[in-house]
Amino acid sequence: MTLTDDVKEELARVRVTRPQTKAAEVATLLRFAGGLHVISNRVAVESELDSAAAARRLARSILELYGVKAEIARISSSSSNRSSGAYLVRVIAEGETLARQTGLMDARRKPVRGLPNKVTTGSLEDLAGVWRGAFLAQGALSDPGRSAALEVTCPGNEAAMALVGAAGRLGVPAKSREVRGAHRVVIREGEPISRMLTTMGALETVQAWAELRQRREVRATANRLVNFDDANLRRSAQAAVAACARIERALEILGPEVPEHLAYAGRLRLEHRDASLDELGHLAQPTMTKDAVAGRIRRLLAMADRAAQERGIPSTEAAVPEDIDDV
Repeated sequence: MTLTDDVKEELARVRVTRPQTKAAEVATLLRFAGGLHVISNRVAVESELDSAAAARRLARSILELYGVKAEIARISSSSSNRSSGAYLVRVIAEGETLARQTGLMDARRKPVRGLPNKVTTGSLEDLAGVWRGAFLAQGALSDPGRSAALEVTCPGNEAAMALVGAAGRLGVPAKSREVRGAHRVVIREGEPISRMLTTMGALETVQAWAELRQRREVRATANRLVNFDDANLRRSAQAAVAACARIERALEILGPEVPEHLAYAGRLRLEHRDASLDELGHLAQPTMTKDAVAGRIRRLLAMADRAAQERGIPSTEAAVPEDIDDV
């Protein structure tokens, strides 16, 4: 599971007792995850979600708040980002009534742009429900790092502005931007992201995210050679060449004696010489963390050097080209 999946699974379990807050979450979820459609001259409300838990939560909330039973169906996702399929929550028979009650349709039967005013002017608890619904519908959380971001794809500029305003009232800086015709609201930097995750109710995930962030910040300054991530680009390139030469020599020394999991890590590095350790981890099957990739390569080289010493033959260091500086 990705971090985004973890957040959505946890948010789907958040208990909400205040009806207004639950209504704010439902209205936002419906607005961000779908829309209004006319089926046989009747207004239908449909929402497409990539989480089964979120779909069940939405259907349950609709029933509890409005007494309307929603259908849940597994479908092929219309989004390229949802390769595993999606879940459609649909209300047809009482769709127009639900649309009016949630503020998605006005008295003239026209869809409301953005979010209903009663939702965006609610209490801080209600605004937390707004963000929870938006994230369950179209949210994404990236790994901590220099490009860390909590992002929500919005159905339009008005909805994006409403979400930015809600974040501001919650004390979290957020910005709206348009990328290839899609409106997105983005929260950057570790502390604001942590605050929003906590506000939405993802307490377990924010702790895991913060720990991962801290580890990455510490390790970013440690042992650049082992991680093939030297700050100096020239020396980094030399380190990569030296490392690949040592790995090739290690596989030659050990031959059939090399453990398969260590050989796999070595071959992965040789096949993708310019990739970072993090990228190698994502390319692995099954995926691994960059620390796991680095650890296996270290053990491969150490095992080969011990074997070379026992046999009295040149070690892996001997394979490093002479024109490579000591790195």
